[in-house]
Amino acid sequence: MAAQDEATETTKAANEKVLETLPFSDKQDFKDTDKGFIAPIPNDGVIKGKDGKPVWDLSQFSFAIDSEAPATANPSLWRQLQLLLKTGLYEVTPRIYQVRNNDLTNISFIEGDTGIIVVDPNISAETAKAGLELYREHRGDKPVVAVIYTHSHIDHFGGVRGVADGDAVKAGKIKIIAPEGFTEEAVSENVFAGNTMSRRAGYMYGNLIDKGPKGGLGTGLGLSTSTGTPTLIEPTDIINDENHTLKIDGLTFEFMMAPGSEAPAEMLFYIPELKALCPAEDVNHTMHNLYTLRGAKVRDARAWSGYIDAALQRWGDKAEVLFAPHHWPTWGQDKIVEQFKKQRDLYKYLNDQTLRLANQGYNMVEAAEMVELPPELGEYWPNRGYYGSLNHNVKAVWNFYLGWFDGNAARLHPLPPTEAGKKFVDYMGGADAIIQKAKKDYDAGEYRWVAQVLDKLVMAQPDNQKAKDLMADALTQLGYQAENGQWRNFYLTGAKELRNGVKELPVTNTSSPDIVGSMTIPMYLDFVAIHVDGMKAAGKKISMNFSLTDTKEDYSVTLENGVLNYHKKLLDDADLTIKTTREDFNDVLLGKTTLKDMVGSGEASLDGDSAKFDEFRSVLVEFDPWWPVMTPKKAAM
Repeated sequence: MAAQDEATETTKAANEKVLETLPFSDKQDFKDTDKGFIAPIPNDGVIKGKDGKPVWDLSQFSFAIDSEAPATANPSLWRQLQLLLKTGLYEVTPRIYQVRNNDLTNISFIEGDTGIIVVDPNISAETAKAGLELYREHRGDKPVVAVIYTHSHIDHFGGVRGVADGDAVKAGKIKIIAPEGFTEEAVSENVFAGNTMSRRAGYMYGNLIDKGPKGGLGTGLGLSTSTGTPTLIEPTDIINDENHTLKIDGLTFEFMMAPGSEAPAEMLFYIPELKALCPAEDVNHTMHNLYTLRGAKVRDARAWSGYIDAALQRWGDKAEVLFAPHHWPTWGQDKIVEQFKKQRDLYKYLNDQTLRLANQGYNMVEAAEMVELPPELGEYWPNRGYYGSLNHNVKAVWNFYLGWFDGNAARLHPLPPTEAGKKFVDYMGGADAIIQKAKKDYDAGEYRWVAQVLDKLVMAQPDNQKAKDLMADALTQLGYQAENGQWRNFYLTGAKELRNGVKELPVTNTSSPDIVGSMTIPMYLDFVAIHVDGMKAAGKKISMNFSLTDTKEDYSVTLENGVLNYHKKLLDDADLTIKTTREDFNDVLLGKTTLKDMVGSGEASLDGDSAKFDEFRSVLVEFDPWWPVMTPKKAAM
């Protein structure tokens, strides 16, 4: 058996086969990533926060520059990493500039008549600010007159306060432009299930593993996620028409809505004066996710394909440059049309072939093993599965239409993993017998099965380190073979957790003050309701009035039947009435400050039984983002 961190012969053979089957002699992408280069990201690509600690560090990926793919890396994913390492300030076309790979996203600067329009300002204020400073160093100190959010994912708006001042937005000096539904989708996705998404995102983006030939190789969509300050300024201008045209600082922006494609709220745009098309995240240099492994709403492949086709019909004979918030531009009408057609047909193919197999009686897992791309789609570099994979996208389509149940009654009500694991171990003749058989399968290169079978044993015996080590070895080899950046990160992060346990590291706070503050009161109270432990609340009956002094809003909140409900009116017979500001209302409900302290400092007034509020607070639970993923959660409690 090879050492746990070396590639086995099976893995070497799998990666060598990739070199034989894909067109590695095609170097056009490398030429395109160099085109228009102006300046590198300063300080060797290290961007620091106010505390002096790095929030972005390009140097950790320097191992891949000008080097051949090692045996521990899929050469196709290695190629994508090398393309993503082309970083710095670039001219896309006169008046359009990008700082690429200063975060998971690129930040784009479009020069209007008097100032600049910023497109998709990164995840963190620190990285967006650094991008703007690099642009201004080489293009002059032009004022920001508008910010465009193409869609509702945090890597496309989180850095906005690094490029735009909130007071300037309020004064009408800076427009914030976004698609219809942006704020609701941005806030709900990042907060309602934000804790579990953050935990899984740590796996998906490789934040918990070292970068290197035997570690993280980026995500395929970008290198990694910054760990600075996520912010949000709510839109001042909403794009809500199918064909909405807006004049911004002397340039014409033709918008096209694409809701339910890569994001629930998304839009594309074209600038006719510059013959430049921004497809948001609907067209990329990778197959994208129809289901993101961090967890989110499943996306509609058929609709996504339709939006690409609509954009192609509308602008395909006009656009001369394609620039996006990820990857590098595409120049030339013929190449733009080709990319649009092949990505359009990629998502339509996934939709149609999955449904064909479903209608022939194949379940989700079977269909995912059966679908293959025809060579004209599968050998086209932008369709490779660096971020989304063919396998998990087929599962996404199946789930989009048919849900989690495949119709087999034996799978309708399975035992939970721990209980099933214990029975499985017993049926297999005990832990030693399973490990012995798994070692033989590992030596034969059956890594998927080894991981699958040892998952049962680890769930039954989470302290069995022999089982965890062998499972980690199998996951390591699967990671080394993966073309998909997310899959590699999941495999290698899982292996690390099995060997070393859960290690707490910095993560992006998706429930930041800006995001929580942008929630409507109903959205915020829905968020609070998620924190209610239903059984702790059973038998309790509590009613409270909240009168918000700054926003002039009145709400009543009731806890009954283990459920929190709310209405936009005050109750005459409430147990207590609290008058306070919206910000203090946020803090006191989730326990960031106490009601006693607020009343004592004069920040709130109280009428009624304060003990009822304490009783209400007692049924709310805190969310810990560091539960074990690879072993049973109960074992860690």
